[in-house]
Amino acid sequence: MSVAATREGQTYAGDSMLARYASFVKLPHTLFALPFALLGVLEGSIEAGVPWRVVALVVVAFSAARFGAMGFNRIVDRHFDARNPRTQGRELPQGKLSLTQAWLAVSVAACIFITSSYFLNPICFYLSPVALGWIMLYSLAKRFTWWPHLWLGMSLAIAPVGGYMAVTGGWSDPWWVLIAITIGVATWVAGFDIFYALPDRDFDAREGLRSAVVKLGVRNSIFLAKILHGITVPALLLFGWGAGFGEWYFGGVVAAACILFYEHQLVKPGDLSRLDAAFFTMNGVMSLTVFGFALVDRLVA
Repeated sequence: MSVAATREGQTYAGDSMLARYASFVKLPHTLFALPFALLGVLEGSIEAGVPWRVVALVVVAFSAARFGAMGFNRIVDRHFDARNPRTQGRELPQGKLSLTQAWLAVSVAACIFITSSYFLNPICFYLSPVALGWIMLYSLAKRFTWWPHLWLGMSLAIAPVGGYMAVTGGWSDPWWVLIAITIGVATWVAGFDIFYALPDRDFDAREGLRSAVVKLGVRNSIFLAKILHGITVPALLLFGWGAGFGEWYFGGVVAAACILFYEHQLVKPGDLSRLDAAFFTMNGVMSLTVFGFALVDRLVA
């Protein structure tokens, strides 16, 4: 079977360098969490004005951080990817990008992230190396913990916190509002990352890699994902209440809960045939839904 026939979802056909780099980091995955970074910006807008310059810098900073973290993940996992039938078509195993090209892209992305943070405000700049280190270390987490999904969840949960701090330059008041959105995003991401790990259970076990799926098995892992997503919805509701959002936002969370419920209908023990639809499509729809309703809420307030 050709590589083209087994190309992963959310990647691009074509041999241009742009297409290779976009597939290298699965660029459409940015849509999964970027709306939550912008949700943090919206929360900050309740307290302070938000110039378009800040919005642009948040988008650039988030995209660069995600590019760098995903690129680093591909670099450190390249030998595993070359042995895994699901990932053998990726750019480094196939030689579509050299290791030097990969490292160069990751380094440039890291510099863009830190530079963007500098132009936001001092606290974002001072914390940028910490955030970058945390999200990159996720790539090594499955070598020493059974719960890399939670690590990834906390990595993407930096997005709304960073978006808020980019606008206000400080922590939320009340303090627990940012904690609520952190829990909401972290459990949402961890739940769908468990889904993503399901097809690799046997490969990961053979290679000595750790995940909840390897430790708990498929059925129990799916149940764990249900528990995590059961926490996501009330956390998002609590965040909206504390941040001062109104009816439109809460309507968006209800819609997101319905999307999560549908997602769980797509993935069953013994039947992972619709996993791509659950992971690639529904999670992007869910984050865009929450942000879209929150945006309407702010516009009509």
